[in-house]
Amino acid sequence: MRGSVTVSGRTRRGAAAVASAALLLPLLGAAPSDAGPPDGGALQRAFAAAAAEYHVPGSVLLGVSYLQSRWDAHGGAPSVVGGYGPMHLTDARTALAGAEHHGGASEDPRGDSARAALHPRADLPADTELPARLRTLPRAAQLTGADPEELRADPAANIAGGAALLAAAQRELGEPPSADPADWYGAVARFSGADDRATAAAYARDVFDVIRTGRRRTTDAGQPVALAARPDVVPDTAQLARTGLRAASAAGTECPASVSCEWIPAPYERFGDDDYGNHDLGDRPASQGIDYIVIHDTEGGWEGVLKMVQDPTYVSWQYSLRSTDGHIAQHVKAKDVAWHAGNWYVNAKSIGLEHEGFLAQPDAWYTEAMYRASARLVRHLAATYGIPLDRQHILGHDTVPGPTAATVAGMHTDPGPYWDWRHYFELLGNPVRASARAGGGLVTIRPDYAANRPVYTGCVSAGEPCPAHGSSEVRLYADHDEGAPLIEDIGRGTAPTTGVNDISSRVSTGQQYAVADRWGDWTAIWYLGQKAWFRNPAEQPTAVPASGLVVTPKEGRDGVPVYGRAYPEAAAYPPGVPVQTVSPLPYTLPAGQRYVVGDRVPGEYYYSVTFTQDSHRVVVGDDLYYEIQYGHRVAFVRAADVTLLPSA
Repeated sequence: MRGSVTVSGRTRRGAAAVASAALLLPLLGAAPSDAGPPDGGALQRAFAAAAAEYHVPGSVLLGVSYLQSRWDAHGGAPSVVGGYGPMHLTDARTALAGAEHHGGASEDPRGDSARAALHPRADLPADTELPARLRTLPRAAQLTGADPEELRADPAANIAGGAALLAAAQRELGEPPSADPADWYGAVARFSGADDRATAAAYARDVFDVIRTGRRRTTDAGQPVALAARPDVVPDTAQLARTGLRAASAAGTECPASVSCEWIPAPYERFGDDDYGNHDLGDRPASQGIDYIVIHDTEGGWEGVLKMVQDPTYVSWQYSLRSTDGHIAQHVKAKDVAWHAGNWYVNAKSIGLEHEGFLAQPDAWYTEAMYRASARLVRHLAATYGIPLDRQHILGHDTVPGPTAATVAGMHTDPGPYWDWRHYFELLGNPVRASARAGGGLVTIRPDYAANRPVYTGCVSAGEPCPAHGSSEVRLYADHDEGAPLIEDIGRGTAPTTGVNDISSRVSTGQQYAVADRWGDWTAIWYLGQKAWFRNPAEQPTAVPASGLVVTPKEGRDGVPVYGRAYPEAAAYPPGVPVQTVSPLPYTLPAGQRYVVGDRVPGEYYYSVTFTQDSHRVVVGDDLYYEIQYGHRVAFVRAADVTLLPSA
């Protein structure tokens, strides 16, 4: 049943289950003593019971589960790759049937008006036998004798299934059923599902970091769980050599040592007189800065996504991240420009990360392993290229602006409302927190992810409610009343809805806005040229006070244009480089309104329309722009049109 933890035991286990358990490991005299406080809740007791039954140290079981799901059960709903329950036991036969990521909308992933729009249609791979990492639930059912549906729906059964898998891995490695967590390094590495040592080692390193430092939290179903710190645990890493996993090379990658990474290059090939793919060669950061990192989800499974990025007729991005274990594949060097964001200005100045997952899969969730690997990679890239760790530089694909008025409605909306930005920024080391006293002129959006559950529709069928789920996003209304109309985005050309892909009346965790008004439990912000209201009760706030810089139209101006790209003025273009139109979006920044500034940048355009590099140019103008948080997406205004002010 969704939304509750049922600890019912494994009632459907019979003689076969007993026999299976007996084959796993010899019995021990006592249960491990580190499964958590004896007075914990039902879920804590389920971990202790499973640890005792399968003779796995409780800290190992808790540590593995934390890295899989942070102990959340998600009401029995599957993750983005068909993983269930606190142990993320996978049964992905039907979970990976998504459409290609860039083919589902009218967005041109390249977003460059200097050449014909690119609308890729790469062939999806044929169905193949799923890898073992996506079939752990059926194996757990065999080991425990539990019905697969019980393993999906009952957290206690799910935890027992995970314990059985760990115990089986320990036995297969020829290791004794030790009560010492240090002796379980190899089994933890095998549990990751990785097929190479580097990925398995990175996963095991994270698990043992959790064991050494300890954790305590309340789960999505309100269950308190604790893992006492064990700073003395030093795992036997030599076991990794006996796992039988292949050695993988990180040669050619630009990843930190703290993650597992391999080089799977996207092709730079000519396949016609005027066509080539699937990225542009560059010389960043020498030729132009790298100012943004764009977070995507793949809308497809790992194997299919890798096939797409290796197709020269498709598009590209710099990195892909796998959900089950956080493994990373790099496809395009940071110096080169990938085609991923739908806005050429952003593409030319960004690095794209695709995360295995599905925006609108009902009640989908992302694994902790992938969040952590992504955060480590982003921290490394941000430090290398001087990218600020904030929501105006760490962009979701859904916050990339349409480059022109005609493109606004077709821009993508991933990673969507279920991506946990608050947790992600905690992992980035820059948590979203208050930076000013209450009552000031700015707010940072920061709902409680688990408790914040706005209604979304259209995950399966148009207009039908999606399953209730935690969300990073807060809904906006035209008045301080949930019965009031939703805020309208005139650029989309359609009435606003609660659709999971309709971002017109939503703000997201970490985004900052100028306060326009307050009324009881409601706060109004300036948004898309309008006063937009959201519920912000003191007892459960959805935003916190902030400080920073804002822009407002210069005195005497009724409003100023808003742009989706910061292109140079015409006089900046050298001979041989066509002048790009500086065309405004269908929005204005009206007099009297204020919008938060993320950066000041020069007008810049990367001209690259040929396979050979001899004609490539980076054009930099004298005009300056401010990047602002305008609506759900960022935008740009000319510095000459506005006045820069500190927030009130």
